[in-house]
Amino acid sequence: MKKFFDEFKTFISRGNVMDMAVGVIIGGAFGAITSSLVSNVVTPLLAYLFGAPNTDALNITLRAADEAAGTEALVLGLGTFVGAILNFLIIALVLFSVIKAINKARDLAEKAKKKEEEAAAAAEPEEKKPTAEELLAAILEELKAKE
Repeated sequence: MKKFFDEFKTFISRGNVMDMAVGVIIGGAFGAITSSLVSNVVTPLLAYLFGAPNTDALNITLRAADEAAGTEALVLGLGTFVGAILNFLIIALVLFSVIKAINKARDLAEKAKKKEEEAAAAAEPEEKKPTAEELLAAILEELKAKE
């Protein structure tokens, strides 16, 4: 059971899983904000640029509704599609920025840890390793001492 939890901990702490979790949380939190930005700011600006009262005017009616025949209008919703694309691009930009900041913070922490380890290693004096001649001399002395 402990091995299972250790493997789960390793899986969860991988960068990709953490990035995905952050993306889901941030995406959900910013969804309402970006929808409002697109529908209340960007869409009216686009409609103004195209000289339309709203982006629904950018939609193309392929077939008009016919109540007598019982058919609904067939509309190519370009304005709605443009709004959805803008929504996606804004959310993707925010997520990219957040994940980039997290990765940068992670890299800085790793560099600081590496510097600490290097400083600790430099502070410890290195043990002098005996040369081959010294080892052979020590063995020769031990052999002479046994005789």
